Amino acid sequence: MNPMMRLSALLFTTSISNPKPPKRGISRRSFLGTTLAVGGVVFVMVAIAQSALAQNSVLTQNLVRFSGGIGVIPTGSANTTVRGVAAAGQIWVIRDLAADVKQDGGIRLDGRGLLLASGNAVGSNANASVFATLFCANDGNIQYSSNLAGVPLEVNGDFRIDDTLSPAPPNPCTSPVLLIRSAGSGSWFAAGIPR
Repeated sequence: MNPMMRLSALLFTTSISNPKPPKRGISRRSFLGTTLAVGGVVFVMVAIAQSALAQNSVLTQNLVRFSGGIGVIPTGSANTTVRGVAAAGQIWVIRDLAADVKQDGGIRLDGRGLLLASGNAVGSNANASVFATLFCANDGNIQYSSNLAGVPLEVNGDFRIDDTLSPAPPNPCTSPVLLIRSAGSGSWFAAGIPR
């Protein structure tokens, strides 16, 4: 026998005498069950995530918004008191104000140019720090305030409040009033214009 035929015969007899075990296939029933189980788990996880997102989006929806501001002009009489809060002792101006209050009480307020408009320190920030207070007419005018320590005014009167009002305001908040107040005396310097 020639060497090539001998090699072929040897290989053929080896493969017959030592066959590999057959591969075990995945049954259709097992595959279908696994697919359904994985699909069910994914469905439940997506439903939970959507529920959490929906809850979060409800809480982060705007409750009230303010655009523009009015500075205080004290007259020395009670008619400059707003919702029980006395006016500051001097005239203050504010160039711009924008505020969003969320349903969960989160507040983001940007103020520009809150400065004294009278007296020897006219045009200065009087080294003041300010905080925000929201009032709603439908709850007896409870004060919903940002951190009472306030944020310092920049030299040019600019400031930002990014905080949470405490306690959280009601939903809805009717006839909203937003006051910018002195962290020292609690008197008001400016008010937001609701939009």
